[in-house]
Amino acid sequence: MSNKTNQQWGGRFSEPTDAFVARFTASVDFDKRLYKQDIQGSVAHARMLTRVGVLSQSECDDIVRGLGEIRVQIERGEFEWSVALEDVHMNIEAALTQKIGITGKKLHTGRSRNDQVATDIRLYLRDETDLILDEISRLQQGLLDLAEQEAETVMPGFTHLQTAQPVTFGHHLMAWFEMLSRDYERFVDTRKRINVMPLGAAALAGTTYPIDRHYTAELLQFSAPAGNSLDAVSDRDFAIEFCAASSLLLMHLTRMSEELVLWASAQFNFVNLPDRFCTGSSIMPQKKNPDVPELVRGKSGRVYGHLFSLLTLMKSQPLAYNKDNQEDKEPLFDTVDTVKGCLRAFADMVPALEARRDVMREAALRGFSTATDLADYLVRKGVAFRDAHEIVGLSVAYGIRTGQDLGQMTLDELRQFSDVIEADVFEVLTLEGSVSARDHIGGTAPAQVRHAVTVGRQLLLSRQAG
Repeated sequence: MSNKTNQQWGGRFSEPTDAFVARFTASVDFDKRLYKQDIQGSVAHARMLTRVGVLSQSECDDIVRGLGEIRVQIERGEFEWSVALEDVHMNIEAALTQKIGITGKKLHTGRSRNDQVATDIRLYLRDETDLILDEISRLQQGLLDLAEQEAETVMPGFTHLQTAQPVTFGHHLMAWFEMLSRDYERFVDTRKRINVMPLGAAALAGTTYPIDRHYTAELLQFSAPAGNSLDAVSDRDFAIEFCAASSLLLMHLTRMSEELVLWASAQFNFVNLPDRFCTGSSIMPQKKNPDVPELVRGKSGRVYGHLFSLLTLMKSQPLAYNKDNQEDKEPLFDTVDTVKGCLRAFADMVPALEARRDVMREAALRGFSTATDLADYLVRKGVAFRDAHEIVGLSVAYGIRTGQDLGQMTLDELRQFSDVIEADVFEVLTLEGSVSARDHIGGTAPAQVRHAVTVGRQLLLSRQAG
């Protein structure tokens, strides 16, 4: 390719672009990943121009055929990308002109790189959002299967990372499911604002050609054309919103990761992570490191950073398009890649988790996890809750002194704190009795876990049907 000023726009210029400036301002090294969407948008634009009489049918056919051949070249790795041509758009247009002649130069009629790139990014992000939604559902399916399997597995529930009350492992997994359901809804909602078409806004003020933007939107499956040409070419809210939804998703995955790292440690030993999701140590032969959850936990920082990067990029930008906006792609692309990678790792790993049920149960027996059940028992016997709270506190203090859990004490030992306690107290001081008693919507009882799993399966089926 020539080292001269880009001939696609060089008529105004009297000297070539400085070689360093050409490299500094070029975006083709990273925006070439938009080639599918760029060709998709150009095909739709050509068909619209033909419909309104700007192009002839034979010209449209030549353009569509030429773009199809270019796409094949790109996908075979035979296409030569040129920094001198700046970006994906000019590279493809120049190749098209070289392939089909002057008709290739007519393709850009009625549009600008400003509305072209905005359209490409929206098409790309719409495609990637759909893939992310599918991967969230796949991870949720794995959680449902595991939660159903572990519906009766008792483990300690924590607050402040201290033993609080017994829960079931299935119930805990369904808490993760709920987090991901909110993430799914956020991406669905974000997709609505992604799916608006800028094409036809041209540089910033629209075009004098008799274009049919509704037809182009229909061809590209956009919900509608953007309503204001200035906003259409300069809006990047949808990219920021996507990064915000991604940040929340990664935050949820870090919470899951932290628990998996703790649970897989020798100190907890609640779960076994399959070897294929772990690595060893170069010096300590006994080590099995939970690299997948650790790395997912670490990758959240880059996604948070990309969100802030895009917010800063758009801060104080005057209307309409500015060269600053070229900097939107690399943070956005990396966010997409990171989110997809983290989701895939979790969706592959979660179904393979192995619960160490005996260890979980033994841990739940420590820390007086049935203390609240004893307080509730006293309340049902007519004791005011605040008095019941004090009675149980005294019972726990006694247990600490004597090295006994509440369920290990004799009836006489418990009655020294309240004479309303009777033999039936031991029914509520068992772990199974504790979790089964919470048999209401959202509760940790095995029956409720199974119900939540059923509802979750119906939700996933409705997504497929919708």
